[in-house]
Amino acid sequence: MSLAPETPRPRYITRHVTYRLPIIGRMAREVVEGPVDNAFAAVIGAVSAVAIGVLIWGYPALIFSALLAAALMLVTLVRITLG
Repeated sequence: MSLAPETPRPRYITRHVTYRLPIIGRMAREVVEGPVDNAFAAVIGAVSAVAIGVLIWGYPALIFSALLAAALMLVTLVRITLG
């Protein structure tokens, strides 16, 4: 037991909403709170999903994933700017 008051943990609304999704929530929780190997498995899974999409649907799947990555990067830059 320490005498210093506990610092409150920051609440992230995106994590709260994401964790409540049926399949994606469990995977996201394991990536964030689990061992480091889970993060590498998530990256490999995402790359594999894009590759399978390109093999099935071709060039439009590659364009869609690039547009999704651009939107994700824009959101990331806004979050960095806001603090």
